[in-house]
Amino acid sequence: MFKNLKKEALTILTFAKIETKRSLRDKTALFFTFVFPLIFLFVFGGIFGNDNSSVKFKVGLVNQGKSDFAKQFEEKVKADNTFEVNQGARTLDSARQKMDRDEIDATIILPESFGMIDSAKKYPTGKAEILYNKNSEQAAQTLSSVLSSVFNKINSGFVKTETPFSVESKSTAVEGQRSFDYTFTGLLGFSILSLAVFGPTNVFPQLKKRGVLKRYSTTTLKVRQLFIANALSYSLVGILSTATLFAAAKIFFKLNMKGDYLSLITLIVLGTFTLFGVGLAIGGWAKNENQAAPVAQIVVFPMIFLSGAFFPRFLMPEVLQTISSFLPLTPIIDGARLIITEGKTIFEIAPQVGLLAAWAAVIYLIAFRVFRWE
Repeated sequence: MFKNLKKEALTILTFAKIETKRSLRDKTALFFTFVFPLIFLFVFGGIFGNDNSSVKFKVGLVNQGKSDFAKQFEEKVKADNTFEVNQGARTLDSARQKMDRDEIDATIILPESFGMIDSAKKYPTGKAEILYNKNSEQAAQTLSSVLSSVFNKINSGFVKTETPFSVESKSTAVEGQRSFDYTFTGLLGFSILSLAVFGPTNVFPQLKKRGVLKRYSTTTLKVRQLFIANALSYSLVGILSTATLFAAAKIFFKLNMKGDYLSLITLIVLGTFTLFGVGLAIGGWAKNENQAAPVAQIVVFPMIFLSGAFFPRFLMPEVLQTISSFLPLTPIIDGARLIITEGKTIFEIAPQVGLLAAWAAVIYLIAFRVFRWE
């Protein structure tokens, strides 16, 4: 019995090695396995990767003041990280044009009298104006509050006032997750899904077309050996692909990894193995690419949009949240988020692991039943 098990394991490892070499030699497969996820990473990283805790306003600054104080205030606004001053909006006409094109949120206008010294009060005074379009009203109100805060600090240097009521901010001392950290786990799930499903749905029909699988059927090779060998191969490639994605996220977007890498690798292997069963079921059933492609898309796209790959599931209606929680991609993304952003271990995400294991049993049972050698 031990001899038979050893022989079967050797057969599986041999075919896994063959499939891994084939995958790494296929230029098209390499592009969609390694390069395509990186393109998404840099696109979403460019959007969400530069989070900071401060609000930033794109503004025009029209300084009509003649005083030294007005000039100093202009320099202060330009140096403040809260404001991104558009250099092309230095006149009212150009500022209005920028606002109409939605290039800036609002325009700060310093009138001629701004910063002039009041002869009676012996200190500079003035009123800045905020010009905004109707569709930017909320941003303008927030900007007004920010400028009021700036002026309150300046005013306190000239006139001392009592403050019976005040507010104090305290930190929780806990580092929260950034938008990019949250988004990255969705990209990770998308990468695993693309590799595990689109890979076999493209490869198996091609092997049938070339008669390779038919020749396999005449040998002692069993379906389970073929499945396990391919699953091992795709799991290895999946680890390499996600490692590349992870390294790029760490280097270029400072991904904050709170959990341990062993838990994440274990989840990736289990997730790839489970979703690979979907690709096997479709690719093993389909006679050719024309049958496999539309079925793969019907299966994949609902998972992409409902499992939280590109936007949070909590934004969905409760009914969709309930339904989507049972999709096989959801526990992969949720589990990865818990590990990366909350520092959970593989043992602490038992519900996600359990759901993946249940899906793996169902999916591979279906894959065995529908598989065709030709």
